[in-house]
Amino acid sequence: MATKRSASLEKPIRPVSLKMLAEYLDLSAATVSFVLNDAPNRSIPETTRQRVREAAKRFGYQPSHIARSLQGRRSLTMGILLPELSDGYHSQVLSGAADILMKDGYFFLTAHHRHKADLVSEYPGLLVSRGVEGILFIDTHFEKAPPCSAVSIAAHTVVPGVANVALDHERAAELALGHLYQLGHRKIAFMRGQLFSSDARSRWRSTLRVARSLGLQVSPELTMHLDRHSHSPELGYSSVQQLLMRRRDFTAVLCFNDVAAIGVIRALHDAGLRVPIDVSVVGFDDIMSAEFYTPRLTTIRQPLQEMGMVAASLLLKKLSGGRVPELSKIEPELIVRESSARVRSSRK
Repeated sequence: MATKRSASLEKPIRPVSLKMLAEYLDLSAATVSFVLNDAPNRSIPETTRQRVREAAKRFGYQPSHIARSLQGRRSLTMGILLPELSDGYHSQVLSGAADILMKDGYFFLTAHHRHKADLVSEYPGLLVSRGVEGILFIDTHFEKAPPCSAVSIAAHTVVPGVANVALDHERAAELALGHLYQLGHRKIAFMRGQLFSSDARSRWRSTLRVARSLGLQVSPELTMHLDRHSHSPELGYSSVQQLLMRRRDFTAVLCFNDVAAIGVIRALHDAGLRVPIDVSVVGFDDIMSAEFYTPRLTTIRQPLQEMGMVAASLLLKKLSGGRVPELSKIEPELIVRESSARVRSSRK
C-alpha cells in the first residue's frame, strides 16, 4: 500500500526534487545525491544504489545543474553570445563551436543581442546566474570581462583575461585586392561594413593600407557605406543601385561579405551590367551558398567553422587551468570562381 510520501510522487504536480526523492526512498538527501553523482569512497550498499537509480528513472528526476555549480560542481554548460541566429557567418561559427562543446559533453545556451549595448552588458551576468562555466562571444563588442572564463571571436578589442580568435585581415586584403590588381582592375568600388560589426573597422583599415601599397585609389565616390542592420542580399543591392546613380566607370566591386555580394550581382544584372564580363565582384566569408550562386562567387574564405572550433577548444582549455594565447590569428584563403575576370580594355 502506498504511503502518503510515495503517493505524492506517483502524480507529482511539479518536477521531482532531490528532497522529494529522498523522502520517497526514506533515505537522506545526502545519500541520494552521492549515488546519483557517483561520489567515490562512500559505503553505500549496491542494493541501495540500485533503488535510488530506479526511483530517479521512474519519476524522471533531473539534477539541478545550477545548484551543482553553486556548490562548486561543474554544470557542463556554456553560454554563447552572438548578434543573431541567421544564415552565413554567425551560424557557421556557432556550428564549429557546438561540435567541440558537444563532443566534450557540454550543453550550451545561446543569446542574441542584435548589437544592443545594454543586452551585451546584461547577458553575461544572466548566463552566469544560470550556471554557465564560460562564455563564447561571437562578433560581439564588449569592454569588460565577464565574471567567468571567456573567449571572443572577431572582437578586435583587447579585454584583459579574454582570449581572442580573429582572422588575419591584413592578409585577407592582400589576397582580395592582389587578385583584382593582377586581373588589371584599377577602378574598384569598395564596400565598408556596418560600424556595429566587430570586423568592419579592422577590415577597412587593412583594405586602405593594402590599396595604398598597390597604388590603388580609394575614391569616396566609389565607396559604399553599409549602415542598416540586415543580413539580406538587399543590403548590397540597394548600395549598388545608389552607386550606379553617381558612377558607372568602375570595373570591380570588393564587398564586405558574401551576402552583400549576392545583392550586388543582382543589382548589376538589373542595370544591364554583366558579371564578370563588365564588372568583377569579390565577396568575403565563403558562406555555403557562395559556390552555388550564378555566377559562382569569388571570395575570401574565412574558415568560420574552424574559428568556432578553435575558440571553443581554447575556452575548454582555460576551464581546465591551461594557458591560452591572448590572440589566435586564423589565415584566410582566396577562392577564385566565376564572378571575377580580367578587365576588358574598353572598361579600363
